[in-house]
Amino acid sequence: MSSSLSRRAVLAGGTAMALAGSAVTLAGCSGPADAPESPATRAEPPEHALARQLMADKERTIGLYSALIAKDGATLTPFRDRHQAHLTELRRRFPGVTPAPGGPATPSSGSPPAAGSPSGSPPPTAGSPQSAAPSPGSSHRAATAPVSLSRLRDLERRSAALRARQVAGVSPAFAQLIASIGACEAAHAVALPRSL
Repeated sequence: MSSSLSRRAVLAGGTAMALAGSAVTLAGCSGPADAPESPATRAEPPEHALARQLMADKERTIGLYSALIAKDGATLTPFRDRHQAHLTELRRRFPGVTPAPGGPATPSSGSPPAAGSPSGSPPPTAGSPQSAAPSPGSSHRAATAPVSLSRLRDLERRSAALRARQVAGVSPAFAQLIASIGACEAAHAVALPRSL
């Protein structure tokens, strides 16, 4: 009889503790100590982070092309327009995503991308769809380089090479867009004129 009572007591006690724990949990969820998660603390989906980086890359590239076009390089307009089309499509697919901080590069203030990152922005975190950190010192050396066709050609070549690594782990539709962007950049690297 005593074992039956102790089992009932244990079950009743466990139920009471579970109910009390639920009440504490519910009270804790709505208490003033729990502030809503800020966007900075919320983990960003990897595809959004990659889209943000691609948008920043495109804005910088468009800025570099625009600088040469302004210096009597009208023949480069179709190249810039294709980058603008990439940016437009990225914005359409990711309407709530804005480019990574840094804004478009200008000939006086922007630097071309480092070896592993077309935008020269901080390296991606481990496990993200992007890979290859910038090589030390490469951004600093290039910061003073004037906008030139060879600089654009190098940018296009490095960007195209990076796109092949960026398709890993993203949705098939996004991978297709990235591959298309990379193919266009590779074609630009070959098709850019040798002189204006």
